[in-house]
Amino acid sequence: MSVRKAVMVLYRVCWIIFFAMVILSLVTRPPFPYWLTWVPVAAAIALVLAAGRRGRSAAANPRPAVEVDPPVSGRWVALNSPANKVPSHGTHGYGQTYAIDIVAEPEPEPEPEAEAGIGVAEGGGVHGGLSRPKFRYFWPVVRRNQHFPAFGAPLLAVADGTVVHASHGRRDHLSRNSGPALIYLMLIEAFVRDVLGPGGIVGNHLVLDLGDGTYAMYAHLRRGSLRVHVGEEVRAGQMLAECGNSGNSTEPHVHFQLMDDPDLDVAVGIPFTWRGIGVPDNGEAFTAAGEAADGRTVPDSGAIQAL
Repeated sequence: MSVRKAVMVLYRVCWIIFFAMVILSLVTRPPFPYWLTWVPVAAAIALVLAAGRRGRSAAANPRPAVEVDPPVSGRWVALNSPANKVPSHGTHGYGQTYAIDIVAEPEPEPEPEAEAGIGVAEGGGVHGGLSRPKFRYFWPVVRRNQHFPAFGAPLLAVADGTVVHASHGRRDHLSRNSGPALIYLMLIEAFVRDVLGPGGIVGNHLVLDLGDGTYAMYAHLRRGSLRVHVGEEVRAGQMLAECGNSGNSTEPHVHFQLMDDPDLDVAVGIPFTWRGIGVPDNGEAFTAAGEAADGRTVPDSGAIQAL
């Protein structure tokens, strides 16, 4: 076990000790002074800051961006993009320095003629081809994943490589794209998932070894959607799995990153650029060639537009 790995394990142990001490204090008179309860918290913070030193150092002197193919096809929109901020997700942890999130945004369907009397249902999912539901401040608190066009969309190999990790046993939970659900996610769920380890954060995920010390990670995969297995060699453009909503996720989306190690506890992020697209800004829509999630053939990559 490397030093960095040991530090991350100890970090989670400190939080578990803290929770145990708090529970003990609630059910009985503890055999220790109150201030001692906060020692594991201070230790956990110090450990995570120490673990992030390598990521901060790498970000200060970044490697050249590695060019790979887009991991999806069709029309998508970028969120939490490293084109706007580094680290893109507010942390260097789990190799996320240059990670990006993308959500499916199909072209709007033409409005039906009023006299035709055709109703359009809200939502739709990957099979319905309808628009992505908007964030709501209060209601509905949660939505089913089938309401989001990204759910079930195929994820593609960004380059030739070898599968070194593949998991798809975690459930796809309901969305967290409302005010109350987002508060719950940020204040409670995300913290618990972090204590559980990388799998709690990224959910079902897949890691490809692209060679030259570069690994590609796809997070939040749909439960039971893997098309490949550990040790399998894949070709660029090959379908690997489907987009889901497992792990620390507000809605079905693709979290993609390059990193220097397959172990998320020790990985440091590597800059990427998508062939024919680059790195889209937050809110920018892009279209990747291939077969889109709704079954349409997309002829070319590279179209980017601001929403």
